[in-house]
Amino acid sequence: MTRPAEKILDHAALFREPEYRKMLGEKKINFESPHLDKVASDQRDFTKTWKYRDKNLAREALVVNPAKACQPLGAVFAAAGFERTMSFVHGSQGCAAYYRSHLSRHFKEPSSLVSSSMTEDAAVFGGLKNMVDGLANAYKLYDPKMIAVSTSCMAEVIGDDLHGFIENARNEGSVPADFDVPYAHTPAFVGSHVDGYDSMVKGVLEHFWAGKERSENPYSINIIPGFDGFCVGNIRELKRMLTLMDVSYAFISDASDQFDTPSDGEFRMYDGGTKLDDVKAALNSGTTVSLQHYNTRRTLEYCKEVGQETASFHYPLGVQGTDEFLMKISEISGKTISETIRLERGRLIDAMADSQSWLHGKKYAIYGDPDFVYAIARFIMETGGEPTHCLATNGTLAWESEMKELLASSPFGEDAQVWAGKDLWAMRSLLFTEPVDLLIGNSYGKYLERDAETPLIRLTFPIFDRHHHHRFPLMGYVGGLRVLTAILDKIFDKLDHETMKLGATDFSYDLTR
Repeated sequence: MTRPAEKILDHAALFREPEYRKMLGEKKINFESPHLDKVASDQRDFTKTWKYRDKNLAREALVVNPAKACQPLGAVFAAAGFERTMSFVHGSQGCAAYYRSHLSRHFKEPSSLVSSSMTEDAAVFGGLKNMVDGLANAYKLYDPKMIAVSTSCMAEVIGDDLHGFIENARNEGSVPADFDVPYAHTPAFVGSHVDGYDSMVKGVLEHFWAGKERSENPYSINIIPGFDGFCVGNIRELKRMLTLMDVSYAFISDASDQFDTPSDGEFRMYDGGTKLDDVKAALNSGTTVSLQHYNTRRTLEYCKEVGQETASFHYPLGVQGTDEFLMKISEISGKTISETIRLERGRLIDAMADSQSWLHGKKYAIYGDPDFVYAIARFIMETGGEPTHCLATNGTLAWESEMKELLASSPFGEDAQVWAGKDLWAMRSLLFTEPVDLLIGNSYGKYLERDAETPLIRLTFPIFDRHHHHRFPLMGYVGGLRVLTAILDKIFDKLDHETMKLGATDFSYDLTR
């Protein structure tokens, strides 16, 4: 098994070598106590049946591969969108490592955060000392302008009080008395990453706005993008459109630069982000707009409480989704939609018409966050496709109702089904019993692609096994064209794969499609 350094194989080739095949085969026989092949095969076949599907969908006490993450991940992502902000997780190092690795693997960028490193003694006696020492270290070592504190399971189970702990840390000199330390309680055992995002954004706004008087600027707009793995491309595209319209706006939590730093010899622990002075000034905006309603429900309620108008959307993607967003921005700001943007709309519609014969009647299964699933389902129906299965593990009954109303608005949605609270093991049953042409979601769907042989299109967080998708927009008309192209590429790749056999199927292996 030893090899010269210049002939080292990648693992994909290495483990197909004879000696490794032999070793792995012996491991299975001698140590795994496997069932007979027929028993395993019969069980696999059973899991593809309607009978198993009924049992699977009735499952309540067990979740298998949920299409969501935990609250603190959303809080960490939200904190990354503010100027020189260090995210501080009050909990264990292992939890913090999970959030960092999840974000780093998706964005292919460093994701800096610190934890209070709670261990067994803190679980018994509380984590106050960890907070005092941790804030002091973070402030001195990493030179942030703000430290945003969230919690993991351990701190929430024992009931640590973040406000009290932070004030104690101030009193002990961990950070200056006037240093900004917003916080959010984000118990990981309830809710999902979208709730953590919501709580942290609300916590930041409360920190800067509470007790302050408003001096309203009715034409200024705050925009909250929501938890979005495509924030790099999406926020830049949205800024471009808003600039074309000459709109006065401020993004609340802008992580587009933080997760897309250049390689120029300088390490940037912090880059971009919403300036803290802009967060303070955002109190005076006339309206706060959320691009993802289910990501920002508590934050929008708070914005209403301070006297702002609010509006929310479901991930403005495709024709209707972008239309609604731009018309609302035009209404609020008093600015007209520019001719450049109108031309982009026409080009997207033209592209959809050009490819209509390949898109019409295609069936899709979609999973992800509630707003994303809503947006993709709507766009698919615009292309003449059928969103057969729409699944959101963190979907609520309100989302389910909205989805059903959307699907009922088009003949392409009449056979669609909505699955709130279900997981990807449930999706597997759906794919075997009611097959579709394409699956849309994140990297975790590759195991469904392998099992059910349903081609996967990766369009939402996290994407671990492909690179740089997040650098291109999905939102807006330009983003809609990118989504359209991704769908068509998968359709044509599948068709080429099915028609490339010499002398058998290659009569349809066409050069022009």
